[in-house]
Amino acid sequence: MISYSYTQKPFFLSNNFKKIFKNVVNKLCSDYNFRLKRIHYHFCDDEYLLKMNYEVLNHDYYTDIITFDYTTENKLEAEMFISLDRVTENSVIYNQTFLDELVRVMIHGLLHCIGFGDSTDVEKNEIRKLEDNYLNFFNLYNVPRGTLYL
Repeated sequence: MISYSYTQKPFFLSNNFKKIFKNVVNKLCSDYNFRLKRIHYHFCDDEYLLKMNYEVLNHDYYTDIITFDYTTENKLEAEMFISLDRVTENSVIYNQTFLDELVRVMIHGLLHCIGFGDSTDVEKNEIRKLEDNYLNFFNLYNVPRGTLYL
């Protein structure tokens, strides 16, 4: 099960987006022999995530995602908090569409849950290639962007 909540209005993901993204999650689970148990995405702003980052992880800086991984025995389960402000800013910095950057961050959290890290340059390169792979899979659906989110 994949669920979503929004603390930042008026953003929401369309049912079309959710259906396509579920295909990405199912492919990722299949590729690494995981079963989807429960994933919940919380979409928020910078200040909400900064406060959480400081209170929970003792980090005093902005981040695009915080992942709480509850995965056990190849059953994928997690809660992810995503700053839409960071996604917006990073899409400009990296010359990506907002949607591509959002999907990349959502995939990034999943990859952490199945065991991929990003502490070293080698790990960062590997996880980036995997993000690209699953982002390309998402984009194969070639759905008009306006039908996916507001």
